Amino acid sequence: MIRTSKIIEIDGVFLGAAIQMSGEAGQRFYAAHESVRALHNAIKPDVAMLARQVAQTFRQNRVASYAA
Repeated sequence: MIRTSKIIEIDGVFLGAAIQMSGEAGQRFYAAHESVRALHNAIKPDVAMLARQVAQTFRQNRVASYAA
């Protein structure tokens, strides 16, 4: 059962949600954007840490797609 969830949006782009499940430590990432799909189900101790990793991955993939 989901206890809490928080939308993760970077630079105006909805990337997914951080979800706190009952009985689970940390926040699990549910990826909704292809650029961060590799992080789907990643677990971090808190939302801030998870959001930083998602933002970093999103921005790296955005730069890579512009260079292609």
